[in-house]
Amino acid sequence: MAHVLMYTSGYCPYCVQAERLLVSKGVTDIEKVRVDTDPARRTEMMQKTGRRTVPQIYIDDFHVGGCDDLHALDREGKLDPLLQA
Repeated sequence: MAHVLMYTSGYCPYCVQAERLLVSKGVTDIEKVRVDTDPARRTEMMQKTGRRTVPQIYIDDFHVGGCDDLHALDREGKLDPLLQA
């Protein structure tokens, strides 16, 4: 199973939705980085992704984007192959 990294914050309904989809796909370990409690990690996220919002999701080295992007990948049938890499 691929490594999943998710930049997140304390209570974020989109983060919860994204995690729920990943868990439904069999992902058992999501590395979560809280950007609301660590300003340096927020800066890191913004530099890596060019985005300010959470979640920002990586599957291995591939930047998926946010929750909507994750669901779009799933609808297109591209999420499962990424996770199985």
